[in-house]
Amino acid sequence: MKLSFQDYISIKIHKTDLCLTGFIKSKLEPFNLAPEQNLIMMLLWEKDGLTQNQLVESLHKDKTNIARMASNLESKGFIKRIHCNNDRRSVRLYLTEAGKDLGEKVIPIAEKFNDVVCKGISKEELTQLEEILNKMNTNVQCL
Repeated sequence: MKLSFQDYISIKIHKTDLCLTGFIKSKLEPFNLAPEQNLIMMLLWEKDGLTQNQLVESLHKDKTNIARMASNLESKGFIKRIHCNNDRRSVRLYLTEAGKDLGEKVIPIAEKFNDVVCKGISKEELTQLEEILNKMNTNVQCL
């Protein structure tokens, strides 16, 4: 039996991603922060001084994309990029005072967003969802 457009799991996941991204984009707009840039900031608020390569690994983005986003965040005054003394090719990202202040405003929004998205979903269901998504990611990596 042929699947209809709405039956493809990838379509359902894509629709959910668009919905979630649109919602968080509207919440971050007043702070001059795009959702993808927010991912970098979230990691830096968790652990300041990460290298661009660590961000590449954590976010599964290419080096050029991370470098571009870091440059944008630096031009906005949220981070500063510093070349490592022992390896001039390696760049560490550090929060500026403006970046730290931004975290005090944005982290509560991200936490509220997470609460809204997970409303009515049990811890067991969230664990199961994570396991299913991990299986899908593994399946795709094998192709």
